[in-house]
Amino acid sequence: MDKAKWADRGQLLRIGSAQGQWARCIGASRLGSVEFHGQELSIWIQMRGGAWIEAKEGRFYLRAGDWIAFARDSAPLVQADAQGLCIGMGISDEALKAMTRFGTFDLHVGLGRIAPDKARDIARQWYRIARQHDGVGGGTGQQARVRSLLLKLEDMQADDRSRIPLCPGASLARKRQVFERMQRARLFMEGNCDRIIRIAELADRTQFSMWYFSKVFHRLYGESPQAACANLRLKHAANLLSTTPMTIGEVAIASGFDNNCSFARSFRAHFGMTASDYRSGAPRDEGQSAQMCAPTRANHIAAGRESLRIDRETGSAHPGHKVLQRS
Repeated sequence: MDKAKWADRGQLLRIGSAQGQWARCIGASRLGSVEFHGQELSIWIQMRGGAWIEAKEGRFYLRAGDWIAFARDSAPLVQADAQGLCIGMGISDEALKAMTRFGTFDLHVGLGRIAPDKARDIARQWYRIARQHDGVGGGTGQQARVRSLLLKLEDMQADDRSRIPLCPGASLARKRQVFERMQRARLFMEGNCDRIIRIAELADRTQFSMWYFSKVFHRLYGESPQAACANLRLKHAANLLSTTPMTIGEVAIASGFDNNCSFARSFRAHFGMTASDYRSGAPRDEGQSAQMCAPTRANHIAAGRESLRIDRETGSAHPGHKVLQRS
């Protein structure tokens, strides 16, 4: 393993732009942090434990089996928790263009789940590539390994990609362009599910009018942007109720509700039970939900920032501070 691309035990790793490499393998484990500033599409898969991610699209919390893909300018900061293992790959434009020569190929921004057996298969291939010590852009054999891994990553995103034909556009290239913009707006909603997001804010990010954005969003995802935002906030609240000791009032505030009454009405209408009943009957299984935004952890995030301080000079955790443990 090339140690320059692996952050472990509280280390801080900064990844900048690179030339001449098809793909770069990056990993973070056991409170290790990665700042990725490469101008490449990056994809991250949580193999075990959890990881906090901050990017231009917002804040996210990944659990085992989650994957997330960011655009070239997203600049994600990934930090694994005490038991976490997160593997990532930065994929160059050259590699993506090379893949299109063999037929239809597409990797896109998004957030989803992957089956354990597929995740292990990807991890094995990822490790074979990572062992080559910066040789990813070199030999034919290594490029063949990268192509094989990229095809598996494309298959991982198959469910999302099935929406591309629904996008407006006279050509497949235009449909993909629209889909990429909509996926990035959707990812922004996921990363900011602790507050109300206005349609104008989402439309501005896609460079579409509010009317056009709303129309395309409903066609792709089967619900309006307002409904999607509300559902994400309620899902966000349900995650907090089942995984943290926060009070119901704190959960309401952390989910973007102005007061407990509006939260109680919305929660009951969505889940068919009160927040108290949901908490008392909710399983404490970490795999219960697909994703949870980092800001949804509210007190845990604040506590984590205080209890874990990364020394920017040495890249190690400060002694004398307790390590954040998940509830």
